[in-house]
This record gives sequence, structure tokens and C-alpha cells, in this order.
Amino acid sequence: MSGKQLKELFVRNLNGTSIEEISLGLSITPLCILCRGLILISLYQKFGVIVYSWKYCLFLDFSLLVLPQVLSCTVFSDFLHLAVLCISLTCALRFYMIYRNTVSSKNTSFTNICQTFLNAQMEDRNVPCVTTFRVFINLLTAISILAVDFPVFPRRYAKTETYGTGVMDLGVGCFTFANALISPEARSKHEEKTSAFHKVKKQLISVWPLVFLGLGRLLSVKAIDYHEHVSEYGVHWNFFFTLAIVRVFSSCLLTLIPTHKIWHVATIIIVSYQILLETTNLKTFILYGSDKKGSRHGFINANREGIFSVIGYIGIYMIGVQIGSYLLKKRIFVKEWIELFLKFTVLSATIFISMIIVQIYVEPISRRLGNFPFCIWTVGQCMAFLCLIFLCDLVLVFAKHLTPGSDVPSTWNLSSVIHSYPKNVLHLNDKKKVINFCLIEAINRNQLLFFLHSNILTGMVNLMIDTIHSNNVFAVLALLMYMFSNCLISYILHINHITVKLW
Repeated sequence: MSGKQLKELFVRNLNGTSIEEISLGLSITPLCILCRGLILISLYQKFGVIVYSWKYCLFLDFSLLVLPQVLSCTVFSDFLHLAVLCISLTCALRFYMIYRNTVSSKNTSFTNICQTFLNAQMEDRNVPCVTTFRVFINLLTAISILAVDFPVFPRRYAKTETYGTGVMDLGVGCFTFANALISPEARSKHEEKTSAFHKVKKQLISVWPLVFLGLGRLLSVKAIDYHEHVSEYGVHWNFFFTLAIVRVFSSCLLTLIPTHKIWHVATIIIVSYQILLETTNLKTFILYGSDKKGSRHGFINANREGIFSVIGYIGIYMIGVQIGSYLLKKRIFVKEWIELFLKFTVLSATIFISMIIVQIYVEPISRRLGNFPFCIWTVGQCMAFLCLIFLCDLVLVFAKHLTPGSDVPSTWNLSSVIHSYPKNVLHLNDKKKVINFCLIEAINRNQLLFFLHSNILTGMVNLMIDTIHSNNVFAVLALLMYMFSNCLISYILHINHITVKLW
């Protein structure tokens, strides 16, 4: 058996893991964000203003934000409960120390502190949890696309063959949801009104890089005979084509739908697709081909998974637009954001309950089909992940309220805080801009480019290394070097104020 065949077999016929384990693993990300923020605030409390070099900031962010993600899906994958407990206790201890230092230096009660915090005003800028959510979806995807080729990455985390929930099954759905949150349709109520034709035209122009990248991936994979999991999208289809088609079709639909009715239309689309799967031969065709033997003759037959799952992703995108339009509304006071967080938490719990019911009475989750249960699970998992990041942002704002003058990049600031940009920013006097030495902002500046060079480096590693026969120590070191290279590229572009925009 050739090396290509071995690698293809290595990622096939898998059944995934439990939703509980996936949720537990994803909770490590917001905990790491919280831990990193509390450490920065603690350092400010102890030492005051410190000037950090960009190299120090990169090392700190990589150690606190990326390293735990790599370890949690490899050598610590069987000890997730312990990892979450340790990070949570560290955060709790840090927060207690910050609070104790504040109370000991000021004669004030906890009630007074909370009252002033709830009535404090947030800075009027982008919602940090949305940016962080999108960046970490990208970052976690970058880790997974290479890690899956190593034995140290649990097979239960890889994409499932037909039914089931693997960590990597969330990939495209999360990207779709993340793009929808900041889509022009989601921001339309907060920006200058434009015509429907202009919005569709803008989307058509904006997706050409995705089409170009999709064609580039297709040609390069076929040219070098790179290993493929054909039942993932099909013979010619790939991730980039799905994102492009979803954005264009969704934009066309959304020009005809009032904002308050997006939920209804998205639900109708997903439910109608599920009815087709149940009442026609469509499900059999997607799973087994036109001859029911898995043939791949003809374009539609060859790419049936990628083509028909687009319907489910369109539903996910439209739901993301609805959530984004509500999330991006202008809010001034802290208590307004806390109220929104509570509403989102209730919504997330409701979606998860609905998912359990649908799995019992309809069918199990299937990324390959993009069915109704898959769409509900994806939206619920994204909402839960977003809520956890949201909560950590609120906790960090409260910690900064306790420590006036402290600063944590990529989080909210209270409008009463005077910023001197003391410790981890670069002044560009000639361009009159300030750049934070922050890995989150560095990746956010060039998200598509980050995903692109992650894919290129993944291919290079696979061509140079026999990944499926690598021992665990070597695999983890290779993953860390690969991720550091990705982060370093984004960081260098960021500190040099370089934004690579392909349209």
C-alpha cells in the first residue's frame, strides 16, 4: 500500500467523539484568554508600567494562547478535565489576588464596586469577542489540519465518515458562522444604507479570492497526487468553493428578506432540506452515489457531498447573520452587555436541547449530509464558544475596573480609562496609528492569508515527513514549530502594518 493510500485510510471510517468532550475541549480556549489577561493585569498591579518588546509579547501569547491548544488535542487529550480544572483554578486565584489587592488599597465594598461597574460605559468600538471568536476558529483549524495526520491526534477528533461528531466536523460550519457575524448584512443596520444590487455585487467581488484559492488547491492537490478524503467534499470540491457559494447565495436571499425574518427563512431552508433527505432518494444518492456503490461518475455525482451540504451551510450563514445583527447593535453600559450575554447563554442552551430532541426523533448528526441536526449542533456549538469568550471578556473588564490603567489587548476597555499605550504597543508616528503587540490582532489583520499559509505549510510538512509513523514527542514538536511559523508570519506583517487584501 502506497504512502498516499495509508494517509487516506488513516483519516477514513471514523465515528467521532461525544459532544460533551468537544465542548470541554473548546472551553480551554476562553480559559487561556482569561488566564493571559489576568496575568497581564497582575503584572501591572505589581510592577506598574512595563515596556515589552514584540518578541516577548509574541512568546507570551504563543505560550498562553497557542501552546495549550496544541497540547489539549494531542498529549493531554485524555486529561481534558484535569487541564480545564488547572487553568480554571489558576484564573480564579489570579482574579482573587487582583481583587484582594484592590480592596486592601481602597476602602470600598464589593457592592459599591459592582454598582459602579454595571453603570460604567464601554468604549464605542468593535465587539472584541467577535474578533477573538473568528481568530481562534482560524487558529484551531490551522492546528487540526496538520495534527490530524499524526497518531498523537486522537482519531475520535478527526472528521467522521457518515454520522457522528468529531472536532474537525465543526470546521466549515464554524467558518461559515464566523463570516456571517461580520457580514455586510449583519452590519447593515449599523452602517450607511446601500442598495441590494450593490451589496450582492460587493459579495461577488469579495468571493473571487476564495474561488481562486479553491481552484489553486484543486490543481495543486491533483498535480502532486496529495492524499484526499474524497467523501469529505467530493473529487473536485473543497472548503473554499463551499464558502464562496454560501456567501453568494446567502447574499442574494438576504436582499429579499427583512432582518427580523431571517431566522424563519433559515429554518425553512434547513427543515425543507431535511424533508427532502427523508422523503426522497437524495440521502442515498449523497451517501452511496447514483449506482448505490459509491461511484463518482459525472460532476454532481463526483462532488455530491460538497454540493448538497451547501444548503445546510446557507442556513447556518443566515442564522449567523441574524445573531450578528443583534450582537453588533450599539450598547453603552456594561449592564447592557451583561444582559446580552445572559440572553445568548439561554439561546445556546435552548439550541442544545433542541439538538438532543432532533437527534432522537429525526436522525443523528452528519457533516457529510449537512443535515438539520448538524446545522443545529454547529450553531449551538458556535454560540456556546462565543458565550464563553464573551464571559471571559466581561471578567477581564471587571478586573481592569479593579485596576485602573491596566490594559489587555483585544478586550473591552471602560471609557473612563485613560490610555497611555504603555507596555505592548508600537507607535507609528508617520502613519498616526498604534499597533498592539498582540497575537490575536496580528492574525485578525490577515485572517485569509493566515489560513492560506497554514494550508501550504501543512502540505509541505506532509511531503517531507512520514507523519503517520511519527512518535508523539516528534509530532508535538513538529506541530509547535509549524504553529510558531504561522504565528510569526502574521506577527511580522502586523508589526510592520502590512495588510494583505486580495480584493
